[in-house]
Amino acid sequence: MDVKSRNCLLMNRQALEKDIKTSYIMDRMISDEVLTLQEEEKVKQQNTQKERAAMLINIILTKDNNSYRSFYNALLHEGYRDLAALLQDGIPAISSGNRKSSMDEITSYVKTILCEGGVPQRPVVFVTRPKLVDAIKQKLCCLGSDPGWVTVYGMAGCGKTVLTAEALRDHQLLEDYFPGGVHWISVGKQDKAGLLIKLQNLCSRLENDSTLSQRPPLNIEEAKDRLRLLMLRKYPRSLLILDDIWDSWVLKAFDNQCQVLITSRDRSVTDAVAGNKYEVHVESGLAHEKGLEILSLFVNMKISELPEQANCLVRECKGSPLVISLIGALLRDFPSRWEYYLKQLQNKQFKRIRKSSSYDYEALDEAMSISVEQLNDNYKDYYKDLSILPKDVKVPTKVLCILWDMETEEVEDILQEFVNKSLLFCDRNGNSFHYYLHDLQLDFLTEKNHNQLPELHKNIVNQYKKYYKLNTPVPSQEDCMYWYNFLAYHMAGANMQKELHDLMFSLDWIKAKTELVGPAHLIHEYVEYSSILDQKNGTVRENFQEFLSLNGHLLGRQPFPDIIQLGLCQPETSEVYQQAKLHAQRETGAFYLEWINKKSLKNLYRLVVRPHRDAVYHACFSKDRQRIASCGADKTLQVFKAESGERLVEISAHDDEILCCAFSADGEFVATCSADKKVKIWNSRTGQCRCVYEEHSEQVNCCQFSNRSGQYLLATCSNDTFIKLWDLNKKYCRNTMMGHVNSVNHCRFSPNDEYVASCSTDGTVKLWEARSANELKSIEIKDFFKNADDQPDDVEVLVKCCSWSRNGDMILVVAKNKLLLFDVKTCDVLTQVIVSHHSTIQYCDFCPGDELVAVALSHCSVELWNIKSLSKVAYCRGHMSWVHCVAFSPDGSLFLTSSDDQTIRIWETKKVCKSSDAVLKSELDVVFHNGEVMILAIYNQKHLQLINGNTDSVNMQTAAQESTISCCCLSEDLKFAAFGQESGTIKVLQLLDGKVLKSREAYRTSVQHCRFTSDCQTLISSAHDSVIQVWNWQLSECVFLRGHKEAIKDFRLLENSKLLSWSFDGTVKVWNITTGNTEKDFACHGGAVLSCAVSPDGSKFSSTSADKTAKIWIFESSSVLHELKGHEACVRCCTFSPNNKLLATGDDKGEIRIWDILTGALLHFCSPVTVDEGEPTHGGWVTDLSFSPDSKMLVSSGGYLKWWNVTTGESLQTFYTNGTNLKSIHVSPNFKVYVTVDNLGILYVLQKL
Repeated sequence: MDVKSRNCLLMNRQALEKDIKTSYIMDRMISDEVLTLQEEEKVKQQNTQKERAAMLINIILTKDNNSYRSFYNALLHEGYRDLAALLQDGIPAISSGNRKSSMDEITSYVKTILCEGGVPQRPVVFVTRPKLVDAIKQKLCCLGSDPGWVTVYGMAGCGKTVLTAEALRDHQLLEDYFPGGVHWISVGKQDKAGLLIKLQNLCSRLENDSTLSQRPPLNIEEAKDRLRLLMLRKYPRSLLILDDIWDSWVLKAFDNQCQVLITSRDRSVTDAVAGNKYEVHVESGLAHEKGLEILSLFVNMKISELPEQANCLVRECKGSPLVISLIGALLRDFPSRWEYYLKQLQNKQFKRIRKSSSYDYEALDEAMSISVEQLNDNYKDYYKDLSILPKDVKVPTKVLCILWDMETEEVEDILQEFVNKSLLFCDRNGNSFHYYLHDLQLDFLTEKNHNQLPELHKNIVNQYKKYYKLNTPVPSQEDCMYWYNFLAYHMAGANMQKELHDLMFSLDWIKAKTELVGPAHLIHEYVEYSSILDQKNGTVRENFQEFLSLNGHLLGRQPFPDIIQLGLCQPETSEVYQQAKLHAQRETGAFYLEWINKKSLKNLYRLVVRPHRDAVYHACFSKDRQRIASCGADKTLQVFKAESGERLVEISAHDDEILCCAFSADGEFVATCSADKKVKIWNSRTGQCRCVYEEHSEQVNCCQFSNRSGQYLLATCSNDTFIKLWDLNKKYCRNTMMGHVNSVNHCRFSPNDEYVASCSTDGTVKLWEARSANELKSIEIKDFFKNADDQPDDVEVLVKCCSWSRNGDMILVVAKNKLLLFDVKTCDVLTQVIVSHHSTIQYCDFCPGDELVAVALSHCSVELWNIKSLSKVAYCRGHMSWVHCVAFSPDGSLFLTSSDDQTIRIWETKKVCKSSDAVLKSELDVVFHNGEVMILAIYNQKHLQLINGNTDSVNMQTAAQESTISCCCLSEDLKFAAFGQESGTIKVLQLLDGKVLKSREAYRTSVQHCRFTSDCQTLISSAHDSVIQVWNWQLSECVFLRGHKEAIKDFRLLENSKLLSWSFDGTVKVWNITTGNTEKDFACHGGAVLSCAVSPDGSKFSSTSADKTAKIWIFESSSVLHELKGHEACVRCCTFSPNNKLLATGDDKGEIRIWDILTGALLHFCSPVTVDEGEPTHGGWVTDLSFSPDSKMLVSSGGYLKWWNVTTGESLQTFYTNGTNLKSIHVSPNFKVYVTVDNLGILYVLQKL
């Protein structure tokens, strides 16, 4: 643009930006062909009228004089005469010599040069690739005035010719570097006769205005000489373009000290000629959006209007400009054939995709086969071997060394030949090379060699077996990852059923592979190759698949769990268990445990995954049920396969916690919203960010797409009290819904997308019309929460979540601990259910069948309720922490749950509904008697059960008690049992028949502990107060031990009618239980005393405290022997070793310390390793400890069970319970049987193998 015009525009910019509306002005400029559709879209993306005007002026300032004239004329035609008058003085004069053609914005000088030089015109559909065009220009400039070669190389159909021609449409480049013009010659695959004709035609063209018409050259040497003279004398400083060069000998005919640009598939084609050489590599694939743009231009539609098949077509075309253009040209002629051409591509039917007139080869496969035919015969066989390479995988050189049984250098030489001809691609990784094929090349090879593929797969498996024999690759070897990922793929490709069976059903292989790549890929292989693996017996494959699906979240941990121990926890009929047992029996000196009562446990979930490193706040299924998206506190979005948990996409998506994610109805996009106040839209397959919305002023709590496919409407809600609707096709907020007076927690479209429901902390649910954003109805949920006087509860009613019925007639709302079902038309409450008295509801979802409702509760569980019968159908336990989300699959057959424990669990709805919800409390008592393990447990809150741990049978069960049972104990002779209740009542019963012998209303608060004396006649108990009661239940006499100032933590019986008690008041006391007197009083700690232990010889006791210390005391002198410091958290438990030499203490950081009693020195520090962002190896607090009789081993409970070598402090074994928070561990005198209960109420009776 002229300086005068530019200055005039800048001077009047403010007035123009203030007044003009851009839409009609841009229409006129587009019709004048000075403004592109992409530039129009850029302007439209601006938020305000003024910003749109400013963007348009910025664009005009980058253009030429024609743009100024077009803008001036548009102002006149659209009624802005006063503004047009301001620009009149700047109208540039029309020059005849250098005028630009409006068609493609190139000067008439350039147009003439290119036309005379035979440069191809732009294709009918052209999409810019500016980086590559600029790279070609830059290399041409590098030639300067010296002779040399620029090679533009890449595989067939990648766009080399079009990009080269585009680079030449640059006035400045031609004027400054090639004033002699450009001369384009399409060479192609030629023999000598064909090349001579090409040279004759070129010479004839260059001589066309010569007064002396010469005869054509008779041979290539003569033609080369004549061309040299023409270029030197008549066309100095000109550029010769040789398009589609196949052979280096062809170039020798043009090697005459001039400047040449060539396009080729063979990078090494210029090796045979002299001069400076520059290269531009054209990547094999277009970006997905560029592919869509080409299709949209061919069929004359906006990208947003393209049918669903468009995305799939572009993916199948693998980004090849040639293939996309071929398809686009066909669709222009046959607009209804989207599905047809998609199937042809998916089925690799290239011959049916006929040529477009602009390409030289009859069909797509010919374009590829010609390249292969140029190889010599030996190399053709090597190239054929590559037919079995997996897609999108970079293969290390060593894999091919093993395949071909060659040295590295030999293999690299062969592969470099393929790379030079653009038949293969190479990545350098440190000192090694990795090779890969473009998807289209691989598709071509697999189709061409279809009948030989099984044999080729078999060959690579046999070569692997020959090389590794019975060993497996180790991680330090560069080919290791390839074999672990693809050995099964090659075995399946060869249909080697026995070999695949031996590999996939080997615990050694599973252990090695999961340690490297995790379990998801293995699960995927079990599904993928099930038809081969199930030929003999499908049960074995199901055993292994279930084992990995349910233990995958553990196998992702570091240090890696013992897979043999995990296998021993499988059902005894499982092949996994049988293999694990054989391994365990073979390994001498190893420590393994048998879970002897596991038969009663049924797994209700089909997959457990741990995709995040922190709490998982939300997860959802895609509409086709194939994928799951999840997000959470680690600020990432994950997309993985619902069948196997195999990760497909991982995105660091936001700057703060991500609170919600949602799939679009067609599955193409995933929306995320975050505490960083942003909403983002992602391509669900590539992970590319499509757009970012930043209009909310506080954290965004929820995002939800509309239900109709192709209509990208998104609802979001925030702590700023607003709900916003976004149209992805328009890229701006369509409507804002205002009406709530506090944070909006949740929003959902109705099934027909006509309404949006929103839930708020202001105690209301509101229904809005989606089209107009008008509020239709408001329901006061807080009215359903009344206090004892039938007045509204003063406590804030936070409405968490809502869910629509399938037909949209009803809406389910959750607040506090209630489920409320409303009629949408009348707003009348149809049903209300109090789900729990102990926890709040976090989330709910309607099953698509409308009868079932899934409810996520804050106490780690999920419940299914039948909303018609108002009954609880199922209780789902498995999560170890707060459950944030529950969501059904679109068909209702599955539902998923996500939790603070970093896992997502996928459950089968039918299986869950058939289960029972038997749960044991963590308070139990165990007696080891004549080889039998007898367990007294609290069952479903109000029953007492006597369980034989050896047989897992229930010997006795009491009737339901009127009040919840809080603690229990057994007499040593197994004749009596006692239990305390939350009401404060204590009862003694006869184990033979469960008959209650005596009852006493002992306390006003819940009973915490009860124990029989050795003669079974006296029961000692404590509650949430400072008094211990000693009740001779047979004589109905009671002694009260009063002296503690705060609640009793626990007590322990000593010899000679003595009792040791410890309290939250920091003191420990010794009592005479006969007289009720205090015999000794120890002021032990400044904080609560959490545990005490007595030495085997009875002379000492230890105390541990919330003050992070432990102390050893001498009974006789009432003095402290040692104060043990070093713990960094509350010291929760302690125990003396049987040899009277050691004391073990455990704290709330998961650390265990072993001390020398004599000196007070720290001997060992167990569990120093921390993993996964600081998670302790003990999985939480250490709650109980017990030494083996020989004092060489120690068992500890906490998040799970661990066994330790006392001498070294090393871990011997870890037993992962289904739940967590184990309160205690009961150990048999011979240290071979262990009993505990987890927080899910599951009983574990473990026996050392």
